[in-house]
Amino acid sequence: MQDRVLWLSTAIIDHANRVRPNPSGLKVGGHQASSASMVSIMTALWFSQLRAEDRVSVKPHASPVLHAINYLLGELDQRYLSTLREFGGLQSYPSRSKDPDPVDYSTGSVGIGATAPIWGAVARRYVEATVGGAGTGRQYSLVGDAELDEGAIWEAVLDPMVNELGEVVWIVDLNRQSLDRVVPNIGATRLQGMFDAAGWQVLTVKYGRLLQDLFDQPGGEALRRRIDEMSNPEYQRLLRCTPAQQRERLTGEDEQLRSLLGSLDDETLRDAVRNLGGHDLSALLDAFDSIDDTRPTVIFAYTLKGFGLASEGHPQNHSSLLTAGQLAELADRVGTSLDDPWTRFEGDSAAAKLCTATAARLRREPVVAHQVPPIPADIGRTPSGRATTQAALGRALLDLTREAPEAARRVVTLCPDVSSSTNLGGWVNKVGVWSPQERIDWFADDPETILHWRERPNGQHLELGIAEVNLVSALGELGATWSRWGQPLLPIGVLYDPFVERALEPWSFGIYAGGQSILIGTPSGVTLAPEGGAHQSITTPSVGLEQPGCVTYEPAFALDVEWTLLASLAKLGKPDGTSAYLRLSTRPVEQSLAAVPADPAARERRRRQVVAGAYPIRTTAADRPAVTIAAMGAMVTEALAAAERLDALGTPADVVCVTSPGLLFEATQARAGRDTAQTWILDAVLPARRAAPMVTVLDGHPHSLAFLAGVNHVRATHLGVTRFGQSGDLDSVYRYHGIDTDSIIQAALDVTG
Repeated sequence: MQDRVLWLSTAIIDHANRVRPNPSGLKVGGHQASSASMVSIMTALWFSQLRAEDRVSVKPHASPVLHAINYLLGELDQRYLSTLREFGGLQSYPSRSKDPDPVDYSTGSVGIGATAPIWGAVARRYVEATVGGAGTGRQYSLVGDAELDEGAIWEAVLDPMVNELGEVVWIVDLNRQSLDRVVPNIGATRLQGMFDAAGWQVLTVKYGRLLQDLFDQPGGEALRRRIDEMSNPEYQRLLRCTPAQQRERLTGEDEQLRSLLGSLDDETLRDAVRNLGGHDLSALLDAFDSIDDTRPTVIFAYTLKGFGLASEGHPQNHSSLLTAGQLAELADRVGTSLDDPWTRFEGDSAAAKLCTATAARLRREPVVAHQVPPIPADIGRTPSGRATTQAALGRALLDLTREAPEAARRVVTLCPDVSSSTNLGGWVNKVGVWSPQERIDWFADDPETILHWRERPNGQHLELGIAEVNLVSALGELGATWSRWGQPLLPIGVLYDPFVERALEPWSFGIYAGGQSILIGTPSGVTLAPEGGAHQSITTPSVGLEQPGCVTYEPAFALDVEWTLLASLAKLGKPDGTSAYLRLSTRPVEQSLAAVPADPAARERRRRQVVAGAYPIRTTAADRPAVTIAAMGAMVTEALAAAERLDALGTPADVVCVTSPGLLFEATQARAGRDTAQTWILDAVLPARRAAPMVTVLDGHPHSLAFLAGVNHVRATHLGVTRFGQSGDLDSVYRYHGIDTDSIIQAALDVTG
């Protein structure tokens, strides 16, 4: 079985590069050597260990091995074996959403796919504890040793809740090579110590049975010591030596060792040098049997990059391809044929029976999809007084628990240690904090304690420490439960907006893998004036605008927050669902400026416009305005003040409040025939009959709204933030960046001539 998996994974890559026509001449790529180092591990895991309820994250460069196994198990049609990296074919790296065969976790972003099973374990436990239906099962992660250089790995390993997840098993492919070289230092001991210090069970599969038997013979201990003390490059070079050279390099002055090696024939010596535990099936199975399910486990499996291939152990084998002659030799050795590379095992053979039995053992029942209970579009409150959009978030969540308790039960919030400072305190007090087991709240009777930290299995808030990557990685897995177990959750992650970009990679990858969630950045922009440049976000509006599979909102008023949040929640947990990013502010705004219509029909019209991307908040009495001001978020206050003063100067101004530049851009593209979005919102907020020169303004990079001038092809000036900020009062900071009321007026007068 191991030989056939090696052959198929190698042939899949060879066909993509050498057989399939390539008119462009561009490199197709693939990783024969990286795949080969995982063949033994994956063969042992799939054909002896996995259960249907288990999930596996496969290291990116071993995707051909996964496809080879799925093919042998009848889960992949033969026609796909020739389509690696072809349009519509097998993806470069395992993809839940794009590959035609079963893939448990999308990988490819180094370190992110490796940690996904940790958050998958949290998501499974959360679902099982709150709504049920997630069952049990281990969460395996097949990790390349070079991936352990990634900081995301250690953020996850060190999180306090992780050492309680006994279903998590990592298997490290310790081939001691990176992209271009053999890693010079022996780092396994240090890495093992780091996992052990984090509370993990650490297992090591270093040597196979042949070497273990030799170690027990006279001179064997010297052989073990000699190999153990070798640097990685010296050992790798040994692999490519002749038997005579191997004896000379290994022996030194030790006569017992010389005698031991002299007793071995050349073939046995060659096999012994390569007999690492990660390629010894019995050693791997013993390690699997030793897994302690009370805490997470990491298995360090020593392997050879390119094991079984002519490129075995070479420092530059990462992307190398076997020659035609080498491929033919491999086919002959493993009993296959170049003329029929995709042949399966004969029907009555032991291997064929093993494939049939394994496929039956791993077969999963179809996921029964549950629907999210109805979510109201409008709770019906009309906020008054002065309020911030950040505070409105907590208010809206609490209102949801009263108006739609069944839907609210599926909401789960996450924070990186900023629950109280992002106004989630009331929500946390109401729903409690999730924990695998209930913990005592020692401050429950303290009258000065405002935020009550009640940890229990049915809590709905997760705190992940100050680690944004962990936050959004967990967010992605909680957002994928609808497709894994048919139980949709409504996950909301709240973090400081300046740190959204730090978290963007894993969140983006989670969306790519089907994880639907809401990310809320607050406080945002230079409006957080006293905090200075270190805590002021500039480009995050663009991040939301440009993230696929995501709708971005920057509401200006508390009611806008409620409406956009409810609309975003309603899009989660379904096959055609989308994620959302809300950018909120700590600036108090007078809510009467929103001028929410009292009439129910007019109110519903306003709500639809808010959710669709924009609404007219001020329309001058003139037949056509002299200027249109399009403002977003916190800057609406300045825009309205500027419009009043412009009217007094004889320059009548309309003001449009933009809530989602992304949705407006899609509508603009659709109007040009490049998208399928609805275009009515453009006619509602920027009708051609009122087209006028435009000023756009936001607390972020000005290009986020610059496209609006193209809706009616008007002259425009775009105000925003293009420099790192500095501390100061709000007026000073706005004036520094040119987004204050005076700057808007000057821009309007300039653009109108």
